[in-house]
Amino acid sequence: MTRPLSIGVAGLGTVGAGVLKLLSDNADIVAARAGRPIVVTAVSARDRSRSRGVPLGALRWYDDPALLAADPQVDVVVELIGGSDGPARSLVEASLRAGKPVVTANKALLAVHGAAIAELAEAQGVALGFEAAVAGGIPAIKALREGLAGNRIGRVAGILNGTCNYILTTMREQKREFAEVLAEAQRLGYAEADPAFDIDGIDAAHKLAILAALAFGRPVDFGAVHVEGIRDVTALDIALAEELGYRIKLLGIARRTEAGISTRVHPCMVPAAAPIARVDGVFNAVVAEGDFVGTVMLEGRGAGAGPTASAVVADLIDLARGRHTPVWGAASGALEAAPTVPMDRHAGCYYLRLMVLDRPGVIADVTGVLRDHAISLEAMLQRGRAPGEAVPVVLTTHDCEEASMRAALTRIAALDAVLERPALIRIEPL
Repeated sequence: MTRPLSIGVAGLGTVGAGVLKLLSDNADIVAARAGRPIVVTAVSARDRSRSRGVPLGALRWYDDPALLAADPQVDVVVELIGGSDGPARSLVEASLRAGKPVVTANKALLAVHGAAIAELAEAQGVALGFEAAVAGGIPAIKALREGLAGNRIGRVAGILNGTCNYILTTMREQKREFAEVLAEAQRLGYAEADPAFDIDGIDAAHKLAILAALAFGRPVDFGAVHVEGIRDVTALDIALAEELGYRIKLLGIARRTEAGISTRVHPCMVPAAAPIARVDGVFNAVVAEGDFVGTVMLEGRGAGAGPTASAVVADLIDLARGRHTPVWGAASGALEAAPTVPMDRHAGCYYLRLMVLDRPGVIADVTGVLRDHAISLEAMLQRGRAPGEAVPVVLTTHDCEEASMRAALTRIAALDAVLERPALIRIEPL
C-alpha cells in the first residue's frame, strides 16, 4: 500500500475537530480519492483537557504549534489557529521553510501577509492550500484558480459573511432592528461575543482581497479594499428597499476596468429578482464573470465545522495526489501590478434616505444640491404628510461618481431641515 500522508493539525476548535472527524468518518472515500490514506498523527492546541468529540489519545500533542513544523513524521501542516500574526503566522512560515506543504483556513493571514507567504512557498517549492479561507465549503478558490483559469475575469463578487447575511435576512423577514437581531445571533452562536470583524465588514474584506488576487492575477492587497459594515442598516431601509424592488446584502465586489482594479465591501441594494438576492440566512455566494464562460454563481454554507473541514480535506487530497498550483494562480513574477481604483472614482446608482421636516421647499433644497453636483434623480418616494414633523424621503439616482455624491451629502446634511445623517446605500445590478 502507498505510504499514508501524515498530517499535523494546529488548532482543535470547531474546524479542527471537524477535520479530524471527516478524515475518520470518510477515511475510505478520502483514501480512494487521494490515492493513499490521509491520517492525522500530531496535533497542537491550548487546552489538553477539553473534549473535542473525537479521540486524541493516540496522537502526538505539542503545546507549541511551531513544533509541528519540526516533526519529521509530519508531511503536511494544517493551520487552523486563526489570526493574521502570532502563532499562526509563525507556524505557516516555519513549515514552509522546513519544506512542508501547508493547508490553512486563515483568511486574515493570507489577506494581510499573503504576498510574502506566497513568495516563501514558491521559493521553497512547496504548496500552500487555502480553499477553506473563503466561503467555507464553496469551492470558490478552485473555481477561480483552476476551473476558470482560461478566462479573463472582469468581476468577482459575493456574499462573503454568513453572520451579516443572517442578520439582514432576519431583519427583512421579521421586520426587526439591527441591534435586536445581532443580540439574537450572538445567543444562537451565529455571531461572536465581539462581532466587529463580521458586522464591520473586515472578515468579508479579507476574503475579497484573496478572491481579487486570484481573479486578476495580482499580489493580494488588503489595504486597497474599501470597507463598510452593516451597523447603520435599519429596518426602515430594508422595508423601503423591498418597496423599490430591492434587497439589501453586504457584498464584496472586485472589478477590473481600464483604469485598474476596484475592491469594495459595503451594503448594497440588489434587484429582488437577482439570484444573489435570494441567498439568505447563513449562506454565502460567489459570482464570477469571465470573458468566455459568462457569469457563474456558487452558493453554499460559508462557515461551520462540516463545510470548512470539507474544504480543508479537498486541499489535502490535492497534496496527496501531487497536484500543485501556484498560490495566486501564476508564479510571483507573472503577477501584474495593476493600479487600484480609489472608492471616490466609483460610479453607480445610489439610494438616499433623508429624515426631514415636512415643510415647503425642503425637497427643492435637496434636489438643488444634487443638481449642483450633476446628480440626476431616478425616483423619489415619500409616504404621507406630517406638517412640521419628521418624515422619511427616499431618493434613487442615475449613475454618478462617488466623490460627487459624497460632496452632495455633506451639503444636504448641513441643511437645517435635515434632522439625521443621510443614509446612503449603493445599488448594484448583479
